[in-house]
Amino acid sequence: MTGRAPLRAAAAGSIIALLAVLVLVADQFTKYLALQNLPFQEPVQVWGEFLQFYLTRNPGAAFSLLEGYTWIFTIVLAVAAGAIIFLGITRVRSRAWAIVLGLLLGGILGNFVDRLIRAPGFPVGEVIDFIHTPWMWLWFPSAIYNVADMFIVTMMIGVAILVLIGLHLDGTREPKMVESVPDADADIVTDAVADDDAEQPRD
Repeated sequence: MTGRAPLRAAAAGSIIALLAVLVLVADQFTKYLALQNLPFQEPVQVWGEFLQFYLTRNPGAAFSLLEGYTWIFTIVLAVAAGAIIFLGITRVRSRAWAIVLGLLLGGILGNFVDRLIRAPGFPVGEVIDFIHTPWMWLWFPSAIYNVADMFIVTMMIGVAILVLIGLHLDGTREPKMVESVPDADADIVTDAVADDDAEQPRD
């Protein structure tokens, strides 16, 4: 068990909802600023080759992956958001899980809104991307993304970490395996020592 008492369902749901709304607002607001102030598909230097702004529209997934399957991503985002909401209502009682899932939900909703309201139209809208990190091109040839993408990727890593450390949605942990010598084996060792002592020559 963890040191803290598990959250009530209402508290867990509130954390998830609040964080999701904050990320959604931050994502949509930064996209609005990008659309209002950045030239389309022209690099704007921010910090040399480390960080640039490059406004573009992305029909694919995070980091412009798998372009051309927009409607599939809309369905995936809807299912993922629904799953997080369901878990938040029925299963999540851990603060760590509530925080991670809330931030992840906000990222998912940020791109989901783009799929619904942006050109070319519902449900195949293109996601607004504007953050460009050229140094990531070694791993992601089209490393142009947005605030929602950052939360989706980092919080998926967070989910993996919580799973690896054995923290359950309800706040309990995997029991630690404690190695011990069985009583029967201990008796055998004791008897062997006693027999060895008995065989020693006495003065």
